Amino acid sequence: MQVNIPLKQLVDNSYDITIDTLPKLHFDTKVAIVTNTTVSKLHLEYLLTKVSAKELHVVTLRDGEEYKNQESIDEILESLFENRFNRKSMLIAFGGGVIGDMTGFASSIYQRGIDFIQIPTTLLSQVDASVGGKTGMNNKYGKNLVGAFHQPKAVYIDPYFLTTLPKREFGAGVAEIVKMAVTFNKEFFAYLESADLTDSTVLQDTIKQAVQTKADVVAQDEKEHGIRAALNYGHTFGHVIENETKYKEFLHGEAVAIGMVMANETALKMGLMSADDANRVKLLLQKYNLPTSYVIKDSAKFYETFFLDKKSSDSSITFIIPEGIGGVRITDEVQKELVLSVLNSFGES
Repeated sequence: MQVNIPLKQLVDNSYDITIDTLPKLHFDTKVAIVTNTTVSKLHLEYLLTKVSAKELHVVTLRDGEEYKNQESIDEILESLFENRFNRKSMLIAFGGGVIGDMTGFASSIYQRGIDFIQIPTTLLSQVDASVGGKTGMNNKYGKNLVGAFHQPKAVYIDPYFLTTLPKREFGAGVAEIVKMAVTFNKEFFAYLESADLTDSTVLQDTIKQAVQTKADVVAQDEKEHGIRAALNYGHTFGHVIENETKYKEFLHGEAVAIGMVMANETALKMGLMSADDANRVKLLLQKYNLPTSYVIKDSAKFYETFFLDKKSSDSSITFIIPEGIGGVRITDEVQKELVLSVLNSFGES
């Protein structure tokens, strides 16, 4: 005996990404802007001239990757409960990738899901974190291991916010742009090699190309069952680096930059990438003062930490390996001995 629940249906999660001066936004419901102390001081006053709502609240969290945790999620949720938000209410993520991920996650679990929109303020969040619906938080076992796929209703990318962005944060965003170019767009990579991203027009065009690249991939594979996993190039290694340094030594994009160099070394040993292409990637990262080296003190421990990655299973690790520039391979068949030889090459000399 069985009972069937016919839930097969198409759900349209489509949304627009606007790359331009932030328009006036009005919401006929309760809205909470979630931001952090740094962005609040710099840009909240400007945002409040653009956003109006039936009832508007602001939740200001501490700034930093180390605060991307359950305590911060609880702060968001408590504010929503105290102000009697309902299922028609909305959140606005106003900050970088940390704020975007946590706001999206809180909106995905509050009363089993409410809407949110993204207004990203860092280059990294504008080109990557705000697009695609990945939300979550960190815990002691690793980065983004608790979360949900929850698409925003809209993304508003205003390059104005980048005028106050520190150079390190800007470079961290460039790392994510390079990631997308190496894996999916050879011509875009060549463009980046000569582009002057300090030119506002060039920067806006670069943001558009990066967002379009990611949007195309997400449209093919929203829940990361296949090709979308390629966007984690550099992240498998980078997440371990972040874990080892307790999120204090490197910005996310910086750790990803090192991770890309490690993935390229793996590709070299597998015969999938030339030394020339690997060097081109390293030089482009260094152009924006991104770190490309890291001392691994315990290769065996580093290797075991890979198994905490969401893409890995009990017995195999999924690696994102570039096939030259403009190609990528997703594989769980990289031999342990080969990976350890790569890790050992980053050991103390």
